[in-house]
Amino acid sequence: MVGKGRGLSRRGLLAGLLASAASPVLARAPSRSPLPPARPETNRFAALALDEPVRQAPLSSLSSVLQAANISGETALIAVDAQTGALIEEHRADLLVPPASTAKALTAMYALHMLGAEHRFITRVEARGGAIASGVLTGDLVLRGGGDPTLQTAHLAELADQLIARGLRRVEGRFLLDDGALPVLEQIDPTQPVAAGYNPAVGGLNLNFNRVYFGWETLNGRAALSMDARSGSEVPPVSVIGIEAVARDFPVYTYASRGGRETWTVAASALGGSGSRWLPVRHPTEYAGDVLRAMLRARGCELPEPRRASVPAGAILAEYRSATLPGVLREMLRYSTNITAECAGLSASLRRGGEVRSLAGSADRMNDWLAERYGAQGLALVDHSGLSDESRVSARAMADYLVAARRENILPDLLREHPMRDASGAPMASHPVEVRAKTGTLNFVSALAGYAQPRGGREIVFAIVSADMARRRTIRDEDSERPPGARTWTARARNLQQTLIERWSALHG
Repeated sequence: MVGKGRGLSRRGLLAGLLASAASPVLARAPSRSPLPPARPETNRFAALALDEPVRQAPLSSLSSVLQAANISGETALIAVDAQTGALIEEHRADLLVPPASTAKALTAMYALHMLGAEHRFITRVEARGGAIASGVLTGDLVLRGGGDPTLQTAHLAELADQLIARGLRRVEGRFLLDDGALPVLEQIDPTQPVAAGYNPAVGGLNLNFNRVYFGWETLNGRAALSMDARSGSEVPPVSVIGIEAVARDFPVYTYASRGGRETWTVAASALGGSGSRWLPVRHPTEYAGDVLRAMLRARGCELPEPRRASVPAGAILAEYRSATLPGVLREMLRYSTNITAECAGLSASLRRGGEVRSLAGSADRMNDWLAERYGAQGLALVDHSGLSDESRVSARAMADYLVAARRENILPDLLREHPMRDASGAPMASHPVEVRAKTGTLNFVSALAGYAQPRGGREIVFAIVSADMARRRTIRDEDSERPPGARTWTARARNLQQTLIERWSALHG
């Protein structure tokens, strides 16, 4: 063991790497870390030379590694040399499996090439048919969305402040919401749990990742419930979404939409003490308009009831611009935000040309483009986030993509750095393999794909997917958020992922 305040020797680093490669299950796979510091494009990985030759320990066979992992279902994997594409090892690499969120690594380059690195999503407030005079806009006020998946209440507050600074206090005409930048889809994947905040609507106007904050406090057996659109210092109330507690045990949540208003119910038995969670929004346009109206009212400006409409551009009164696309995509890959992937993918398909009405139709265009540009044949994605378990990729196609994309010196720097972990699950800062990759997790699906740089060795491209679709299909509705056995299964899959990366580093180092 290494004492406190001491580092591993170079010999010890490599010996530890080889020993771990010989053992089938050691530690959890890389999962989360802060964003890495900026790195020069020509030196994405810190490669420290080894000045002492070390004899490699014998490695177990791949079949024994997979058997010892004890993961039900199927596992597909491949590792290749990152520069040449030469095969290091593979197992069922042509099997079509769900990519889960590793699909976002594919979407990232599609969006960058179609939209450009300088692209920003722009949200505007415009005046049509009149001007502001003596605090009154005689025409219509238009909130025009640009498909920004990162728009927050704090950003709408900036728009409200710009309007107040222009002297706006009342609108004589209409308050219109134009969401025509993207098709409006009420959810990404209809098979997900009804209250899953990671499965919201997608549209031209999005707010707070299309989630609403639900909070409760229970006192003397009575629960006080609230809905708001909090962000930063702003906590505006929401009038177009409501919730009530009902006397039942299951289901915990139900959802309905009546007359343009979203209505949730929650099982009273589930509300103990106080708590909160973010619930998905299905009518994002009305949600964004409602919140802007509430914030302007709080600033002394009255607006009429909002209504959706597609109208020509008017005079710009206020606007908010998102970060440039690489920053948006880097955050998407770090936090695995599904709505960002879908908005970026839809925007890219629209820029490519033609009509886009569905995620599946847009994903088809992306599949074709990835095959043409990167030689990734046989991709069958049905969305851009990987949330649907109907999407399919092969480990070989993912590796082909990663090898080709690496030559552009872009994708590895967008992917987050994943610390390798010790047997207790703690990150190892001095581990001799540096990994940049994208994880993917669904119930009974676990994937990892990216780049591994052994210290002093050659860079590796890898793709690993484990999936037990039979167990996934048997999940009951009441168990959908925490299916029995899913946590243990995922831990084993992540253990295998790290074991394989260490194995390949020893084989290829």
